[in-house]
Amino acid sequence: MKGPIIREISITPIAIVDPPLLNAAGLHAPYALRTIVEVITDDNIRGISEIPGNIETEIALEKAKEVIIGKDPFQLNQIKDAIENHFDKETTAQRGDAPWDQRKIVHVFSALEVACLDIIGKIQGRPVVDLLGGKRRDRVPFAAYLFYKYEGAGGHLGFKTDSNTSGWDSARQAEAVTPEGIVRQAIAMVKAFGFKSIKLKGGAFEPQQEVDAMKALFAHFGKDVPLRHDPNAIWELETAIAYGRKMEGILEYFEDPVRGQPNMSKVRKALKMPLATNMCTTSFEDIPQSIAIGSEDIILSDHHFWGGLRSSMELAKVCETFGRKLSMHSNSHLGISLAAMVHLGAALPEIPYALDTHYPWQSDEVILGGRIKFEEGAVSVPTEPGLGVEIDREALARLHQNYIACGLTKRDDEVEMQKVNPEWKFKAVRW
Repeated sequence: MKGPIIREISITPIAIVDPPLLNAAGLHAPYALRTIVEVITDDNIRGISEIPGNIETEIALEKAKEVIIGKDPFQLNQIKDAIENHFDKETTAQRGDAPWDQRKIVHVFSALEVACLDIIGKIQGRPVVDLLGGKRRDRVPFAAYLFYKYEGAGGHLGFKTDSNTSGWDSARQAEAVTPEGIVRQAIAMVKAFGFKSIKLKGGAFEPQQEVDAMKALFAHFGKDVPLRHDPNAIWELETAIAYGRKMEGILEYFEDPVRGQPNMSKVRKALKMPLATNMCTTSFEDIPQSIAIGSEDIILSDHHFWGGLRSSMELAKVCETFGRKLSMHSNSHLGISLAAMVHLGAALPEIPYALDTHYPWQSDEVILGGRIKFEEGAVSVPTEPGLGVEIDREALARLHQNYIACGLTKRDDEVEMQKVNPEWKFKAVRW
């Protein structure tokens, strides 16, 4: 029986407004970049996906067309092999020192895999979660993701606020660089989305200021709301141990306080709380040393960086085998990526920790029906065939025009920070 054939692959870079959020690599630009990928079959079935935007990844996607057009979207192993044979091998070292993963080919395959799974689901009349083994939960929980930030809500607003806003909209625009500001931000986000656990992106200020923020959050929310802190691997070993001890009994887990598996292992042995990572163990080739030296308790997967949804299910089995827990990392994303995360989250054997999401920080959307709703901090699993979301063509065109107008082609938080502080330089280890 003849199967469907991939006839066309459409690649559309977009720019979405993003607030001036601080992190170890600098400052978010007024726009975050995403790439929308559409895979179209010979009988006009369209599968969609979304990945972090970068001009080099888009060039790689264009090159991938040479070996993917003409393939059967059901034959994902063949598609994966074709991509791996078409490009030079990537290594973990190519991930880079920044908090985000800079590998190209892993993004390419994850984009194509999700789009193909969307096609397969539509052909079979089943949601993507069923293609991952079936649904284990009806709703997937997420955590509030706090950031130190300057005043402003991104995009054309730049660093100005709109005094007419209130609630989360106001908090999304307000400056938050003190412990009190972080607590106000958390109160607004939790009230708006119902999140039941909270994470603070750190690495932006000296450690005591960030510890004070975590203590302020703990004082306000108490033991019933789990807290996490993520310095993005920018602390020295001694710093991580000294200030980590000040947060024992406060944190649900401590994420990437230091750089590299050996240092993570030393911190893990010194502290009485779990360590999580999306920076020191980021691919299957990292797993053997991770297990040998005990570099973390929790791996924060990301289907964009681990080779897609099916690879993330394989990672869950590895974690189960070796006594690790699995949760999920996030980046500045829209509803297509969020839908894929929800399908994956519904299929995982367990979700011991609510998943990360940047979604509250974004105001744009590229899917029909507008922004996805959170109820009590969770998102319901789509039941429609495929991902259960479709592209809003007018929104896609508008966001593509944003991309053309803003002139950005890759993420560079150092350059953005230098617009505020010309002397600022990224350091792999700062404190």
